[in-house]
Amino acid sequence: MTGERLEIDGVSKRYGDLVALEDMTFDVRAGELFGFVGSNGAGKTTTMRVILGVLSADAGEVRWAGRPLDLPTRRRIGYMPEERGLYPKMKVGEQLVYLARLHGLSEPAARESVRTWTERLGVAGRLDDEVQKLSLGNQQRVQLAASLVHDPSILVLDEPFSGLDPVAVDVMSQVLREKADEGIPVVFSSHQLDLVERLCDRVGIVRSGRMVALGPVDELRTGDTVRLTVAAPQAPHGWADGLPGVRETSYSDGTTLVLLERDADDQALLRRALETGPVHEFGPNPPSLTELFRHVVSEA
Repeated sequence: MTGERLEIDGVSKRYGDLVALEDMTFDVRAGELFGFVGSNGAGKTTTMRVILGVLSADAGEVRWAGRPLDLPTRRRIGYMPEERGLYPKMKVGEQLVYLARLHGLSEPAARESVRTWTERLGVAGRLDDEVQKLSLGNQQRVQLAASLVHDPSILVLDEPFSGLDPVAVDVMSQVLREKADEGIPVVFSSHQLDLVERLCDRVGIVRSGRMVALGPVDELRTGDTVRLTVAAPQAPHGWADGLPGVRETSYSDGTTLVLLERDADDQALLRRALETGPVHEFGPNPPSLTELFRHVVSEA
């Protein structure tokens, strides 16, 4: 089943007067890491629950390989909830084998898969421990193992990096990249935007139940303007205001941040800067994903 695409098409969900999702539309392609980001309550978890069939949509459809998701297909999803969904008093090994068998694996295959993933994720020595006796970081590792033991064809992960130390973040990042390289679509939410920016092929930003920005990180950071840094220590405050194509300026300690229309003449801007004195730096300065996120979610 790998090599196919997960599609969320026009999904809406209401709770009385509360609009949880409105025309939520995006896809996660085969072999792609898709970052799903937004403020708390923006609709990320609701979308994931609709994908899983835990919630039913009021409108819209979720498709896999061009067909509506059915129960057998949903059994092939590896899901990691934000709130850990493990049995706290059950031993780690017994629990993972049980969950793998629920997804259709034989007991020998389940035990072999549990051995493989607990070794890979660094919790093989905790198989006989109750989940509640593990640290939060190790519980998170076990939760990820639970989403992987049945060899899923789709991965849907809600805040998978929460509570992990840097070494565990690196391990989990590598695992997700490997699963994507196998042709599996991987969608995960995270508030760690620097991590999303580094890992993801594409990103969707959600606000108030709607997708408000969608695309590759580099394209989203570029947008419809060119953002330049001009370090000209002798340039007076306001030197770039009113120049053709200049949309916005910001001045600080001899450095000017300029937003230009995409078709504007950046060389005219440079010539104007040189007229004021030496220019120590002149070049692109695209916003980080964190800056972009702040801008997008704060727009009216």
